[in-house]
Amino acid sequence: MASNVTDHSRRQFLQFLAASPVCGALGGVSFAHAQGQAVATPADAIDIFDLEATANSNIPVAHWGYLATGVNDDSTLRANRTAFEKYYARSLRLRDRGSVDTSVEILGTKWPTPIICAPVGSQKAFHADGEIAVARAAKARNHLQILSTVTSTSIEEVANARQDPLWFQLYTMGGWPGIRSRLRRAEAVGCPVVVLTVDLSGGTDARHTLWREIRKDTRDCSVCHEGNGVAARTKPMLVGGDGPETSLTWELLDRLKQETSMKVFVKGIVTAEDAELCLLHGADGIIVSNHGGRGDDSGRGAIDSLAEVASAVRGRTTLLMDSGIRRGNDIFKALALGADAIMVGRPYIWGLGAFGQAGVDRALEILTEELKIAMSSFGTPSVGDIGLTSIGRV
Repeated sequence: MASNVTDHSRRQFLQFLAASPVCGALGGVSFAHAQGQAVATPADAIDIFDLEATANSNIPVAHWGYLATGVNDDSTLRANRTAFEKYYARSLRLRDRGSVDTSVEILGTKWPTPIICAPVGSQKAFHADGEIAVARAAKARNHLQILSTVTSTSIEEVANARQDPLWFQLYTMGGWPGIRSRLRRAEAVGCPVVVLTVDLSGGTDARHTLWREIRKDTRDCSVCHEGNGVAARTKPMLVGGDGPETSLTWELLDRLKQETSMKVFVKGIVTAEDAELCLLHGADGIIVSNHGGRGDDSGRGAIDSLAEVASAVRGRTTLLMDSGIRRGNDIFKALALGADAIMVGRPYIWGLGAFGQAGVDRALEILTEELKIAMSSFGTPSVGDIGLTSIGRV
């Protein structure tokens, strides 16, 4: 109740401020481009960017660099945000706005929102509870969670905390012995889907923001990053395979389909040509993603890639999207362009770094509430009402 009162009071104050002549005398303050501010409690966070600012003050500088980095000068990372500005919502009036239904169905399972927790590695670098805190928040709010190969907590522990099926994201380190080991462990805990990530073929050495932030960190990081047994301590899903990393080819996808009983999604598709090849090779789903701007230096925003891929796929398979989503309006635009659901990474990790499980919960709450407001404002009471006619392009 106290939080609702606070939110109501805040809205009243902002409405008063917006109408006040004082605003014109503030000398360059731009509310449209306001930056987040660190907050004392999760409830104090007005938007995702307040959680970002709070997490930035908590997370060690090198770890923050790992989370914040793009490739080279971060042009793709920036494009992921600015590309959303090319699209605008077409607001429909005189529609019944009595209730908004954000639920979606993915592979026969109904979820209360289209917001999925994307795979993000090394989550204990951002909070001591790491993936367990995320699993508990995802359980409490009933969000689908996808676990990274480079998780800092084993899939068995995360599945136990989530108490509902996870999806598992797959890298090819350790060759086929490593791949098989991870597939068997994912199958054993009941994962219905494995997500093959294909967009990190060469970009990771060019993460200049990360390298600059590492130079600022004065801690002794050798305990985590050097010496015998590092994988067992910090990357438990990398234990069990010592072969060379397998090349990312369409033959790999064919073999993976034969190796596992799980459905196989391909993450990192950004062109119509590759989307068609995914369908040709039997992929069960496609995830449009440029790894949050961390995978290559294309300079293209993922929302533009979604528009291209969706026009090629035409509803023939499950289509997800990530990279750059920060607002409920962003989610609305992605759904309008053809995504069946969306994935967020940095936003819930900012919540994790800010306040642990409670911060993850708040991040997911903010995005859900913003999506509800967008759907109500634009006259689309259900996700099924959102389509290409719901948006336009500048």
